[in-house]
Amino acid sequence: MTQRHVFPVAFLLWLTVGFGVCAAGPAPAGQPPDPQITFDVGVPLETTADAEVWISGNHPSLGQWNGKGLKLTRTPDGRYSGNISLPMGTGIEFKVTRGTWETVEKDATGQEISNRKLRVGDKATQELTLTVARWADQTKTPAQHTLTGNVRYLRGIASKYLPRKRDIIVWLPPEYDEGPKRRYPVLYMHDGQNLMDAATSYTGAEWRVDEAAQQLVTAGDVEPLIIVGVYNTEDRFSEYTQVKDTGEFASLGGGNADAYGKFLVEELKPMIDRTFRTKTGPQDTGLAGSSLGGLVTLHLGIKYPNIFRRLGVVSPSVFWGNKDILARVKALKKKTPQKLWVDIGTEESKGSQETVDDTRQLRDALVAEGWVEGKDLQYVEIPGAIHTETAWADRIDDILKYLYPATAR
Repeated sequence: MTQRHVFPVAFLLWLTVGFGVCAAGPAPAGQPPDPQITFDVGVPLETTADAEVWISGNHPSLGQWNGKGLKLTRTPDGRYSGNISLPMGTGIEFKVTRGTWETVEKDATGQEISNRKLRVGDKATQELTLTVARWADQTKTPAQHTLTGNVRYLRGIASKYLPRKRDIIVWLPPEYDEGPKRRYPVLYMHDGQNLMDAATSYTGAEWRVDEAAQQLVTAGDVEPLIIVGVYNTEDRFSEYTQVKDTGEFASLGGGNADAYGKFLVEELKPMIDRTFRTKTGPQDTGLAGSSLGGLVTLHLGIKYPNIFRRLGVVSPSVFWGNKDILARVKALKKKTPQKLWVDIGTEESKGSQETVDDTRQLRDALVAEGWVEGKDLQYVEIPGAIHTETAWADRIDDILKYLYPATAR
């Protein structure tokens, strides 16, 4: 396994085909194989990057309640995933642990939770998306709401292009209610629940986008702007990837980014423009995200250069789909008139240079197409930075200053 496979991408990041165990062995000739169950688990922020995460339960594949069982693999977005095959009709009970019952999952207040249960259906594949609120040995108190400034919500937004409704969080500049005629540029960001509120972030840590924007706009360091955070759903891997992965992460699917792009461009942006006092032109509209969110930002950015002119490509998952994004950049017929921020932390793949090298290849491809570093391309490598919301919070100030400088007024 290469270090890329533990590259966290929020991810965010954002599964291997071969991990997991087959509980029942190969199916007899002429019979369909047993259904495959995939566990997709989000863990608390305090979970260290080298932690082992297990599914332990009442089946031999799950360790017969020994505290271990099915060992999960860290995904590109810092979640954990694994799969087993079980005969149809099998009933299992289980919990998530870090290898012992002293580290079993608890609820947000540290109290015991009931056993999780599943009965295997007749579908070839089933996916369980779970979130561990807290570990038994975790002493930190649960995250509290941490919103700053004038924040609005649009709840349960449906799309004709996407299967699930989603929430939208909108941060408005401090002066928004005082100048009823003034309009503002807009920055759209992915993984909206992780941007401004620790209580909604799946890790318990946020980007602190609201605090940073409030301070920078008030100080005159950043142009007053509106920030729109688009919540992700269980379809995140599909919506944030432009192709299916053909390698280690093939079981995640993917390839629905164009439908997600239609939602943003044809449905959400018109709604935001109707609801808030926005500047609607491409020169005033940006798109940003990290990990797979960075990947989909660049993909949709170069697909819609007449919609998004300011792109924040943060810790992008360049590896996805055999580095498909590099081929797309190289296939551009001409350079687009866009301003790009591209960055990567040097420790995002646990000491390997692989993710750094991938991102350098992306930078080089952009330069070959005509972008100029220091002019319309800002490329940054952050020494020691890992793949977490906390790391992205450390550089959101610089991202906002570059994409929305105060001189733009």
